[in-house]
Amino acid sequence: MGGGEAAEDQQLPLLQPLKRTGTIWTAVAHIITGVIGAGVLSLAWSVAQLGWIAGPLLMIIFASVTILSNNLLSDCYRFPESDSPTRVGSYLEAVKVYLGEKSKTVCAIFVHESLYGCGIAYVITAASSVK
Repeated sequence: MGGGEAAEDQQLPLLQPLKRTGTIWTAVAHIITGVIGAGVLSLAWSVAQLGWIAGPLLMIIFASVTILSNNLLSDCYRFPESDSPTRVGSYLEAVKVYLGEKSKTVCAIFVHESLYGCGIAYVITAASSVK
């Protein structure tokens, strides 16, 4: 057991700086996985309830909002310029950097309300599916 001290000296720190190795394809794969994982059960049922006109129209509107918010977030990931070491790690941080603390608070309320609404919708959809 005398070799245990040498092994302890060679241990790496728990939180090492991560080397970012993602590509556009890994990002697309993560987005598709998240969207399919979260919406595969409820999306088809919800669109069917809206009908042939409102359902596809609403999907186009939601897709547009998603594209816009993702583009805004990716544009301000590095602030104030692309060579800056400062990273904006979340949507709420980006809102705070560009629009201020008050807008961040308002945005946080909407984000959390949206999360609560999705949770309620998933519970209702799951309950009706089980029934």
